Amino acid sequence: MKLHSTGRCATGALLCTLLSLGAQAKVPTEQAARLNTDLTPFGALREGDAANGIPAWNGGLHSAPAGYGGPGNFEVDPYADQAPLLVIDAGNRSQYAAHLGEGVQALFATYPDSFKMPVYPSQRSFAAPEEIYANTYRNALSAELVEDGNGFAQAYAGIPFPIPQNGLEAIWNHIARWQGRYFEEVSSTARVQANGSYSGFREENQLFSNYYAAGKDADSLDNILFRYVNKQLPPSRSAGETLLVHEPINQVAMPRMAWNYFPGQRRVRRAPTVAYDNPADGYVSDEADMYNGSPNRYDWKLLGRRALYVPYNNYRLGQPGTAHDEILHKGHINPDLTRWEMHRVWVVEAQLKPGERHVYAKRRFYLDEDSWSVLMAESYDSRGQLWRVNLALAKQAYQVPTLTTEMTVYHDLINRDYSALGLRSQEKSPRQFHLSVPPESYWKPANLRRMGTN
Repeated sequence: MKLHSTGRCATGALLCTLLSLGAQAKVPTEQAARLNTDLTPFGALREGDAANGIPAWNGGLHSAPAGYGGPGNFEVDPYADQAPLLVIDAGNRSQYAAHLGEGVQALFATYPDSFKMPVYPSQRSFAAPEEIYANTYRNALSAELVEDGNGFAQAYAGIPFPIPQNGLEAIWNHIARWQGRYFEEVSSTARVQANGSYSGFREENQLFSNYYAAGKDADSLDNILFRYVNKQLPPSRSAGETLLVHEPINQVAMPRMAWNYFPGQRRVRRAPTVAYDNPADGYVSDEADMYNGSPNRYDWKLLGRRALYVPYNNYRLGQPGTAHDEILHKGHINPDLTRWEMHRVWVVEAQLKPGERHVYAKRRFYLDEDSWSVLMAESYDSRGQLWRVNLALAKQAYQVPTLTTEMTVYHDLINRDYSALGLRSQEKSPRQFHLSVPPESYWKPANLRRMGTN
């Protein structure tokens, strides 16, 4: 379904209606009311920061620019005629250190001759549908953490904790953020070695957000956040191998359920290790989408807001026809195709709990204050050494509207290789948000073999 914002006055009317309901408040009603005054509907500061070049939020980008061909077509870059304000490189980075995350500074130190950041005028382009704003207000009054923060309850189809009180609430906002109700895509993943050579494979991804499904409420979600299918495509030798995931909201009450279909065996099997630090393609399972799954192995701390240079409005990376060789360079993706902007982010730090096991002892996440998307992440090993630096190169999918990830890049600073996920420029279409959601029967393990053979 195609959704667009219809204006701030509609949100005000909805919020006034909700205020009169007298719901049991997670935050006081006077605090929640800020979501229609000095805060955006998702809890960001509406005001800008002139000293750092951050504009005020004025509703975001929720309509397509001229030249866009409509749903199913590649997005037109609305900022294509803009030039960088400056380019940060290893030579001048010390001048901008106050606005650089530790991971980005490590990339400058690791690749001083090639890594750089073209910085463009900041655009607070994030927008979501009015109904998602209204649901977020309702959640502010009712949502609560459960099972020591390993799940949440009394929330539906909006940000659970738009005025977060701690790091757990903030990371749940990322996990449960608005990304559209359903999308599917065909894309490639590339593993780029230290010498610049790379190998890749094509895959099909489908994600249905049960949490945002139309016609439901907090009591009818059956503890399912989303359902996800990944299918390997030709010419890979793994073509037809298919993964199905049912993702719970509360993973203590019900662990993640995953199944694999392997064409050579013609069998569907449970996949119990698709979680935490199970190795994936140059990253670990809970790094997919920058962070996913149960947060129960870490202590979480909310460190506050910072104004940082982050990847934003990266339309150029997904323009059709761009060759993979043009994108995938030695050490990192081609910096000339990236766009960085100054934005405020929430900083969340995770420390491994005593007695728990994970390859990362400490992690730091930078969450876009407007959308709650993690845009940058840093992961440290047990010796305290920075190991991986992950970047989510985001853009506003104005046709939905939502912030979506154009490409995710996982840098291994120790091995000096990286993985790039979401290469779509050689495909016939970009990520698709407008297609119909497959029926309930599609997402059942009994259908997995049919998915793999079709």
